[in-house]
Amino acid sequence: MLCLHSRTQDAWLQRAIAGTDDVLIDHAHCERKAATNALNLLGRFPDHAELQTPLLALAREELEHFELVLGLLAARGTPLKAQAPTGYQARLFELVRGGMPDKLVDSLLCGALIEARSCERFRLLSEQHPDAELRQAFRSLLESEARHHSVFVRLAEMQAPREVVRARLEELAQQEVAILERVPPLARIHS
Repeated sequence: MLCLHSRTQDAWLQRAIAGTDDVLIDHAHCERKAATNALNLLGRFPDHAELQTPLLALAREELEHFELVLGLLAARGTPLKAQAPTGYQARLFELVRGGMPDKLVDSLLCGALIEARSCERFRLLSEQHPDAELRQAFRSLLESEARHHSVFVRLAEMQAPREVVRARLEELAQQEVAILERVPPLARIHS
């Protein structure tokens, strides 16, 4: 269950298909950042043993996806290059409250929303991209993004009552829509 409060518009899909190389470059960076985020959560909350196994597994899988996307780029003859951030993730993580357990819950839920938006957009690409090989890769990525979304929500629910976590996820999902509307319209997963 993805708890997004908006659907991606056709204009994004057309930009993404026309700018496939930019989407792949962006997603390579997203996978690297997702692995780093999982490890950073372990470093920031070392006393939460329940996070260790799922976040280590998630970090490993994100690195595998980073390698997969690098392979897709290499097959297309496209080098990985730096991209200026859109501000999506930074703005989302600005919503994290202080104090425990709110800080941990919000950090996990922001991760869940990022994964949910990626999942939603990879679904569109897996259904409509003209390149069959990329459609298959996007399908594989969307399945992982959906699983990661669920992991983050489940871990958040281990920190606070389920109804509290779900209410906060709804609040953050509403704010995610406003954040997404403020990022530039680029061929990126989160723009």
